[in-house]
Amino acid sequence: MTTGPDLVEGDRVELTVGAPAHGGHCVARLGGEHGRVVFVRHALPGERVTAEITEVHKGFLRADAVTIHEASPDRVEPPCPYARPGACGGCDLQHASGEAQRQWKKAVVEEQLRRLAGLSWDVRVEELPNEAGRTGPDSSGLLGWRSRVRYAVDAADRAGLLKHRSHEVVAIDRCRIAHPAIQALDVLKLEWPGTDAVAAVATTGGDVAVLSRPASGGGVLPPDDPADGTALGNNGQVRVSGPEEVTEVAAGRRWQLPPDGFWQVHPAAAQTLAAAVVELLQPAEGEVTWDLYGGAGLFAGAVAERTHGRTTVVESSRAGVVSARRNLADLPSAEVVEARVEAALSRRRVTGPVDLVVLDPPRAGAGAKVVRSVAEAGPRAVAYVSCDPASLARDIATFQGLGWKLTTLRAFDCFPMTQHIECVALLEPAPESAVEPTSEPAS
Repeated sequence: MTTGPDLVEGDRVELTVGAPAHGGHCVARLGGEHGRVVFVRHALPGERVTAEITEVHKGFLRADAVTIHEASPDRVEPPCPYARPGACGGCDLQHASGEAQRQWKKAVVEEQLRRLAGLSWDVRVEELPNEAGRTGPDSSGLLGWRSRVRYAVDAADRAGLLKHRSHEVVAIDRCRIAHPAIQALDVLKLEWPGTDAVAAVATTGGDVAVLSRPASGGGVLPPDDPADGTALGNNGQVRVSGPEEVTEVAAGRRWQLPPDGFWQVHPAAAQTLAAAVVELLQPAEGEVTWDLYGGAGLFAGAVAERTHGRTTVVESSRAGVVSARRNLADLPSAEVVEARVEAALSRRRVTGPVDLVVLDPPRAGAGAKVVRSVAEAGPRAVAYVSCDPASLARDIATFQGLGWKLTTLRAFDCFPMTQHIECVALLEPAPESAVEPTSEPAS
């Protein structure tokens, strides 16, 4: 067992594991309280483990727990044989019970809010409803939910999933968190010569589609991430089976989009998040709304059904713009602007006055420039939908510096078995005399 400063990949160290951190690992220290930081996967807080070093960096190490000497009471046997060190990197938390996974995510969100926004906030992570009628071993809600899966194809023309932080393909028999309709496909049994990626989609409208990307298509695939969609790149994508457009059902409407268009990955997520946005914003008749990073128009449609007022969607993806315009065509007050949000605001492609704003940015967050532009427009409330607690907390801090306050935050376990979580935050202008919030959320 190596413990000195000259550690290399493959060395093993014994550690007592500490708290979970953003990124799907726990933090441990090598050599005591002030020792070298080790980010350990496949472990749970409080466990004593032997960890194998997987990456060496100047200020920290990465490692996988390969032997558990003292197990947490929250540890369970992973239901997938590929959810282990050196195998598939898609799931971070299959070794934890469902309740432990939600407590893990609660701790991560609270830590990011505390560290980046100066807020002490009691977060409750809510489960999403299971699909009606689901029975059998996948009925817990932890498995069988992933409605969009992107497989990579290896040198032997086999489709599989990627190792953690790697482009190495792991051959699998099936993905246990994939939707049953995707698990029933023969994608993993076929050979895919001349192909570097295959995507499968199963929608709430009952559609199933398979897409492929030629090996010369679009460069290296990003690491597999169950929180992402099925995007394969824009070069030479081929529809193998299924319709040219698929249907999703949420917020009392049917939504049409291309099979690889952005949509929430959990079947219940779109409905749940749209309902949360409406509940938090409390839209009133005639109010003006901006839906920034609007995608296919989900939040704009849900809010406009209540306001019947002018609603503007800003979306940079051409496919998203086409979908939003089609999906919102029955709402005469809805406009879809094709632009990057920052450019649309700074170049006055969209202008105030505005009453309500929905922000649903990509993982990097909206950023200070967009936040400032939104605050300057003077809405009465902003609903911020985020899949990344760190970028959410940074943007909340920017809002606070501009005289706004976080009044409500709801967190949803939209990605069971993984480290990912979705949050919906309500931000409102603080009264002139208000002190910045530092302790309890509003009820």
